[in-house]
Amino acid sequence: MQYKSQAVATPYFIAAIGLFVGQIIFGLIMGLQYVIGDFLFPMIPFNVARMVHTNLLIVWLLFGFMGAAYYMIPEESETELFSPKLALAMFWIFLVAGALTIVGYLAVPYATLAELTGNDLLETMGREFLEQPLITKVGIVIVALAFLFNISMTVLKGRKTSISLVMLLGLWGLAVFFLFSFYNPTNLVLDKFFWWWTVHLWVEGVWELILGAMLAFVLIKVTGVDREVIEKWLYVIITLTLVTGIIGTGHHYFWIGTPEYWQWWGSVFSALEPIPFFAMTVFAFNMVNRRRREHPNKAATLWALGTGVMAFLGAGVWGFLHTLAPVNYYTHGTQITAAHGHMAFYGAYVMVNLTMISYAMPILRGRAANSNKSQVLEMWSFWLMTISIVFITLFLTAAGILQVWLQRVSETPLSFMATQDKISLFYWMREWTGVVFLIGLILYIASFFVKGEDKAAA
Repeated sequence: MQYKSQAVATPYFIAAIGLFVGQIIFGLIMGLQYVIGDFLFPMIPFNVARMVHTNLLIVWLLFGFMGAAYYMIPEESETELFSPKLALAMFWIFLVAGALTIVGYLAVPYATLAELTGNDLLETMGREFLEQPLITKVGIVIVALAFLFNISMTVLKGRKTSISLVMLLGLWGLAVFFLFSFYNPTNLVLDKFFWWWTVHLWVEGVWELILGAMLAFVLIKVTGVDREVIEKWLYVIITLTLVTGIIGTGHHYFWIGTPEYWQWWGSVFSALEPIPFFAMTVFAFNMVNRRRREHPNKAATLWALGTGVMAFLGAGVWGFLHTLAPVNYYTHGTQITAAHGHMAFYGAYVMVNLTMISYAMPILRGRAANSNKSQVLEMWSFWLMTISIVFITLFLTAAGILQVWLQRVSETPLSFMATQDKISLFYWMREWTGVVFLIGLILYIASFFVKGEDKAAA
């Protein structure tokens, strides 16, 4: 059954994809700056391009999660959203605040932006991924609280399911751990220690709960497998996620001045982190194999299966490659970290958002699925983006291995910049593969506009 208030998810999904395009464009700009150092300088310096690239990633994923919650929760709770008007008001506030922040990064020097936005009142700026001005951070908290109030009230007045409760736990966790972005101690060890409480406990903690809930919701819809079966899998996955993810935070504490025991705790528990992702892959394929109906939206099913596989490869396998302390001693801060980051974010969070948008948008437009012609184009976009991210990861891994050898292991180590010159071929290959990724993303967007014989109305 469809609920009228689910329509508020539409602007969130559209904004998410628009910001995703921006993120990839700035990624390509950065990629060129790796090999052509003065490209777009001084208009867009590298540090600014990097800030915009990573901030757009975070913001568009949040838009996707919020849109997914507004779509899923009414259906799971079997009741209309508590306040569609509040959801739309928060959408515009979040979008305008996000856009103004990006304009601020691009228009004025970062130090000037800090002065203009009250950073002297509470110093929160200047840290990777948390570069947002104080005003923006406060705005994010207000938007998050209004969103959580709306979602929580909807769940309270309707049916309670495991999927909606796991989603709520993930979303509340997201908001709570963001509060550590306001804590910026002058001691660098303390700063880094608690900085990871936002950055790590988001992407390797509560975001994984959101991922699990979204994947479970779509798999119930496209396979027709009993809810009880899917919910049991979901509980196993989130338990493994929380146990390994929370203690696995220690793999960031190896070399920042924390006690030595973190090398053991971090190594052991982060080595176990691939297990929930492997379970997620088995879960997705198992549910599709046991399906009791052929859903007309084949593209959404493909995205759901791809999420499990790529999350396991990116977050699981590539994370494990450099997570043990004796290995990390040589690899931390190299292109191996970047390789893991690119595939992990794509596999776990980009793909699950695209899965939800692929499933929900046709229904929000009054049909069960897009036309066959549209779905073929969307499947092309899936393979172009997925194969290109695999090659981006492989090229960055090769660059990282060479970087470790030339700069850190060799008996005659080279300087950082001399090493970068030696591995520039891999940066060029990464750049061209990034262009292919952008083409895949454009095809994904185009697939929603392709005319053809529509599937039966939802």
